[in-house]
Amino acid sequence: MLADYLDRRVKHLLDHSETMSTTADPLHHPHTPGTARAALSYPQFRALFIATTCSNVGTWMQNFILPAYIDDRTGSATLVGLLVFTQLGPLLLLSLPAGVLADRVDRTRFVVAMQIVMLAGSVGLAGLVHWHAPLWSLFAVQFAIGTANALNAPAFSASMPMLVDRRDLPGAVSLNSAMINGSRILGPALAALLSVFGFGTAALFLVNAATYVLLIVPLLRNPLPSVTTNHPEQGWRRLTTGINIARRRAVLSRVLLSMSLFSFVSLPFVGLFPSVARLNFGLDPTGAEYKLLYVVWGSGALFGALAVGSWLANVDKRRLVPWGFSAFAVCLAGFALVRSSGPAYPIGFALGFVYFMTATSMITVLQQNLTDAERGSVMPLWFMSFGGTVPVGILIAGPIVDEVGARWVMLAGAGFALFLAWWTDLGRLDRDAFLSEDLGGAPLSS
Repeated sequence: MLADYLDRRVKHLLDHSETMSTTADPLHHPHTPGTARAALSYPQFRALFIATTCSNVGTWMQNFILPAYIDDRTGSATLVGLLVFTQLGPLLLLSLPAGVLADRVDRTRFVVAMQIVMLAGSVGLAGLVHWHAPLWSLFAVQFAIGTANALNAPAFSASMPMLVDRRDLPGAVSLNSAMINGSRILGPALAALLSVFGFGTAALFLVNAATYVLLIVPLLRNPLPSVTTNHPEQGWRRLTTGINIARRRAVLSRVLLSMSLFSFVSLPFVGLFPSVARLNFGLDPTGAEYKLLYVVWGSGALFGALAVGSWLANVDKRRLVPWGFSAFAVCLAGFALVRSSGPAYPIGFALGFVYFMTATSMITVLQQNLTDAERGSVMPLWFMSFGGTVPVGILIAGPIVDEVGARWVMLAGAGFALFLAWWTDLGRLDRDAFLSEDLGGAPLSS
C-alpha cells in the first residue's frame, strides 16, 4: 500500500512539473491561444492534419457511397443499419483493448499497419461491387475495415493532441472535428465529380484506397509521439484503467455517458440518412438532389465545428453543451416534420451546425480534463460513446423506420436531446469534478 501511494505521488509530481513547465513557457506563436490558427502554427501537427484530411476525404466518399448503394440495391433501412453496424460496431467492442495496445506498441508502426489493412479492404470492396457479389461478402469486408479503424483510432487520437501546447488544445480539437465534417462534404462532392468523368462505384472505392497512401507517407516522415504511462492496473485489469479514471473525475463520466445516450437515442438518423431522405422527402439516394442535401447538412456540421475554434473560442465550452442540445432538439424536430426537400435544406444545415458544435464542445471539455498519460486509456471510451453506440441505435431504429417511417424515430431523438440539455449541464458540477489548473486543466469560470 505504501509503495502504491509513493508511486502515485511521484507520478503526480512528475505530471505536475511537466505541465507547469509547459504552461509557464511563452507560446511560440502570436495567435490567440486555443484557436484553430494557433494549432496550425505547429509544423508537425499541420503536416499530419493536412494528410489526415486528404485521407478522410476518400473515407467519407466511401462512407457516403456504400450505404446509398445498399439502399438502392435492397430498399431496406434494416440492411443499411446492419452495414453501418459492421463499420462502427467494432468501436464498441474493440476500443478498450485498442487503448491498451496504444500504450504498449510503437504508435506510428501500429497506425500505419491499420491504414494498410483499410487500404486492402477498400480494394476488396471495389472487386465485390464490380462483380455484384453477395451482400454478406460486402458486410464482411466492411467489418474488417471497421475493425482496423477501431484499433487505429485510440493510438492516433491520443497522440495528435500532444503535438500542440495544452493551451492550444481547443483549436486542435476544433480542427479535427472540422476535418471530419469537411471530409464529409468533400467526399460526396468528389464522388459526384468523378462520376461525371465515368467513375463507377467500384472505381470510387479504388480512389479511396489510394488516399490512404496520402496519410501513410507523412506518418512515416512525422512519427507520432509516445508517452510513458504508469497506471496501477496490471494484466487484464488494464482494460478498466480508462473507466477508473472517468469514475474519479465526474466531468469525464458525465460527458461520456451523455454522448453515449445521445448517440444511441438521437443520432440513428445519421446512419439512416439515405432512408430518411427517401421516405421523408421522396429523394433517390443515388440522385443529385440527395447528394446536395447531404452536402448541405455536412456543411452545417463543418461550420459548427469551426465555430468552436474561432468565434466561439472564448466561450466556456461547458456552457455551450446544454444550449447545443436544446438547439439540436428543435432542429431535429423540424427536420422530422417537414415533408419536402425545399425546407429540409436550411433546417438540415442548422441541424448539422448544432450537432457538431455540441459534439466538438464535449470532446474539447474531455481533452482539457485529461493528462497526456491518461489519453490512451480514456479516449477509447469516447470512441465507444461517439461511434460505438450509434450502430446499436441504428440496428434498433432501422426496422422501426421500415415499419412506421423515420419521423417518429427522429421526434423521439429530439425529445431525448431536450432531457440531455438539462442533465448535461456541466456548469453545475463541483470544482473538484474537473482536472485542476496546475495539472493542465482549463480555468474554471466564476
